Amino acid sequence: MCCGGAAKTHQLNLVDACAHRVAWRCSEQTCRASSLKRGQDSPRSKTMCTDRRDFLKLSAGIAGATLLGSGVSFADTADVDRFQERQDTPDLIQRLRRMTAGIVPITVEERHARIAKAQQLMGEQKIDAIYIEPGSSMFYLTGMRWGTSERMFALVIPQRGDLAWVCPKFEEERARELIKFGTDIRTWEEDESPYRRVAQIIRDRGIRSGRIGMEERVRFFLFDGIRQEAPKLEFVSAIPITAGCRMFKSPAELALMQRANDITIVAYRATWNTMRQGMPQDEFARNCATAFRNLGVQGGVFCSFGKYTAFPHGSSTPQVLNEGDVVLMDGGCSVEGYQSDITRTFVFGKPTQRQRDIWNLERRSQDAGFAAAKVGAPCEAVDAAARKVITDAGFGPGYKVPGLPHRTGHGIGLDGHEWTNFVKGNKTPIQPGMCFSDEPTVVIYGEFGIRLEDCLYITDSGPKFFTNQSPSIDKPFG
Repeated sequence: MCCGGAAKTHQLNLVDACAHRVAWRCSEQTCRASSLKRGQDSPRSKTMCTDRRDFLKLSAGIAGATLLGSGVSFADTADVDRFQERQDTPDLIQRLRRMTAGIVPITVEERHARIAKAQQLMGEQKIDAIYIEPGSSMFYLTGMRWGTSERMFALVIPQRGDLAWVCPKFEEERARELIKFGTDIRTWEEDESPYRRVAQIIRDRGIRSGRIGMEERVRFFLFDGIRQEAPKLEFVSAIPITAGCRMFKSPAELALMQRANDITIVAYRATWNTMRQGMPQDEFARNCATAFRNLGVQGGVFCSFGKYTAFPHGSSTPQVLNEGDVVLMDGGCSVEGYQSDITRTFVFGKPTQRQRDIWNLERRSQDAGFAAAKVGAPCEAVDAAARKVITDAGFGPGYKVPGLPHRTGHGIGLDGHEWTNFVKGNKTPIQPGMCFSDEPTVVIYGEFGIRLEDCLYITDSGPKFFTNQSPSIDKPFG
């Protein structure tokens, strides 16, 4: 939600903001921020971030954690076997069955088309080649999943010609098993320079000088090594290429995201039905993680109770569920790599009139954001519309609390948070194929917070939600 970054006009900081790790940075002299659309500047959408689940885990420095820091409760499917040793799984969760039948993965043909589009965009942006590390963009283009380490494993896609890979020599056989696109695999021994291999690939494509796009998550030491081996090249951001492809989802991608959203609602509804007086928040989160596992996917959730629901990403204070508490659950799952991201907020027991009024205000704000997501409108218009409902009710203004302290939504796809954002200052026009979260929040520290989050996709005729919105505080799942 609130882990997006902003780029200055003449200096682009590409940062994995959620994990607080600098990916790479290019100065005014070597790299100017490129817009996603020619001639347009969208200053708030330059940095793609990990999703909220990764943020919550990484912020504690551990993976798959149930308790982060001193108590931010998060659980995902990687933890389920350990959980089940510690407690009996509720029967309702245990009865859930897989919802993965009929899922159609992205085809080889579609990935070929993606590579061709990337090369077309390179021509339009006057970029001669792009360099990509393992991660979502590599997977998007080639279907390759590979971990990152201090050893370079990389993909180079030229504007013209065949793509090429750089791989440690001792990993070559495994790489050849997994690589489905391209046959040019340049290996390097432990005492050799992988940066030289990249420079050779670029020279072999006839590029002696020109512009090389660096995918935004490329770590600085890799960029720096390549730059030293190829000093005549200019290095720029590859975001106009990666975002220019990935922001616009195909029907196959939308189908996978639809399934992820459908599964998430089933897992949430089942978890909601397991609430009990005195339940620790980690038990609630474990129940949801187990539900996702039984439904056949990887997924997770974080939850907050009572006054701690006002903390957008949870509090470090351990919490136990009591009658009358507001409950906030936020998370999702992955289907063939495509993410869902849904938040539901409700009350354990009978809501007070105050809770009901703020919940209804939040729902009106979410509705206003959705109505503003018209084809051709700037992304910032959605934030303005949702925020106006909350400020007109006497909250804020701007990001002040009590009120809405963060942007209204983020892009979503292979990453839970990706290009582009519903945020003030983002002039990027809304276009068919884009996908976003719609998630204003009303934060009232010392009382509670209400967030309703559903993701939407843009059609030729306007926005459509993947999920039915929460109809009421009493019946959050209808």
